[in-house]
Amino acid sequence: MPHAENMVVIAAPITDVFAFIADGTNNPQWRPGVMDITPPDGGPEEGAVYGQGLRGPKGRRMDGDYRITDYQVPDRFAFEVIAGPARPTGSFDLEEPVAGATTVRFSLDLEAKGLMKVPMRFAGKIIERQMRAEVDCLSRLKDLFEGGPEEEEAAEEEEVEAEPEA
Repeated sequence: MPHAENMVVIAAPITDVFAFIADGTNNPQWRPGVMDITPPDGGPEEGAVYGQGLRGPKGRRMDGDYRITDYQVPDRFAFEVIAGPARPTGSFDLEEPVAGATTVRFSLDLEAKGLMKVPMRFAGKIIERQMRAEVDCLSRLKDLFEGGPEEEEAAEEEEVEAEPEA
């Protein structure tokens, strides 16, 4: 069964980090494979379904809708993908070891069922690599909160645009 996991510590309060992760409309900001997202009526809660378009082979959109299966503010957010070719389950487990710092652990698991068992024999390594890339997006989440490399590049571009020409 393919599995991928990653962990980061973010310099932000646990309630802020949890709220950001749980609100799927934020996904395109830190997960580059997300093309579009449709939030559920009523916002995030256990049982809510987000419509999600993911960048597939050759940049084509493919469905990646997910259902929230566990919603425990501010400690745990779990989901199952309910549309698309691969349907992993995933979870975000959060802890606040010290005030203002949040440990986030993101894990994905894929259990091949039914007709997926055959392609998994041949594409298992590719799927595992894609899952690894997905959990590695936690570094982008950290950068969003802490003003990491992407934020710094955007700020530098703004400064250059704002400088008067001599």
